[in-house]
Amino acid sequence: MSLPHIVFLDRATIPGHIDIPRPQNEHTWTEHDLTRPDQVTERLTDATIAITNKVVLDADVLAALPNLKLIAVAATGFNNVDIEYCTQNQIAVANVQGYATQSVPEHVIGMMYALRRNLYGYHQDIANGEWQRNNQFCFFTHPINDVAGATLGIIGSGALGQSVAKLAQSVGMKVVFAERKGALDCRDGYIPFEQVVRDSDVISLHCPLSQETLNLISTQEFEAMKPTSILINTGRGGLVDEYALVEALSSGQISGAGVDVFTQEPADKSNPLIANMHLPNLLLTPHVAWGSDSSISGLCQILIDNIDAYLSGKERNRLV
Repeated sequence: MSLPHIVFLDRATIPGHIDIPRPQNEHTWTEHDLTRPDQVTERLTDATIAITNKVVLDADVLAALPNLKLIAVAATGFNNVDIEYCTQNQIAVANVQGYATQSVPEHVIGMMYALRRNLYGYHQDIANGEWQRNNQFCFFTHPINDVAGATLGIIGSGALGQSVAKLAQSVGMKVVFAERKGALDCRDGYIPFEQVVRDSDVISLHCPLSQETLNLISTQEFEAMKPTSILINTGRGGLVDEYALVEALSSGQISGAGVDVFTQEPADKSNPLIANMHLPNLLLTPHVAWGSDSSISGLCQILIDNIDAYLSGKERNRLV
């Protein structure tokens, strides 16, 4: 009987200096830095287990892979896998959960401090010679606001939202959780979505992307926010209407935004946020909030543990 064959389709999504352990169960292993859509079927022809971070495995691809038994997603998000097809065709799917509960909150808090204190705006001013023109030991071209005492509204109360709340409280913030948008009643510990949008000094997004949350924050929400408030999105790009965000920043409807995720990744110059990244109140990072070395090492270990569990006849972090 042949050994299970594992194929990692996009190893380059894990930094090269991070070691990926191998499953304890006997197996064979092949990895590719990146895989184009037209290469997926060929590379998985003999695979028992496919590892994918962002490579799409849709019904058309999966139908051509009768040997495939497990899809191990090297991430939490699994919208690149056709879950319905896998359910109907007995293909197991497992994802990685709970690995970024330190990395993402620190990224959120870092963005929060940078935006509340306008660090990027002052950096740009120095580069543009503003300090010399003012001829003073310091100058004030942007407001500087404290983080302590500010209200943080969190949309999404899973592990990441809870971890952000804990870290925010440790630096003196008041934290509130938003009920689902449009909900008629509030669960214990939540307040209405519209009230969170209206009253928060900082809003941080940690909910999944779905038809219900697509453009969750758009023109109506920006119009309701405080002009001194900031928005931070380390969740999913589609949660925020990017064009409406640029308009809100440009018109002064809100004072700043930190964005780590985009509607299309990688985002090019046609993306409204990339096209306006010169704005002093817009801070962009390339989907790296999750990516501290310790976080990625944890992800890799969970990924391999999921595979070992499957090979041992057990279920771990299973979606299907």
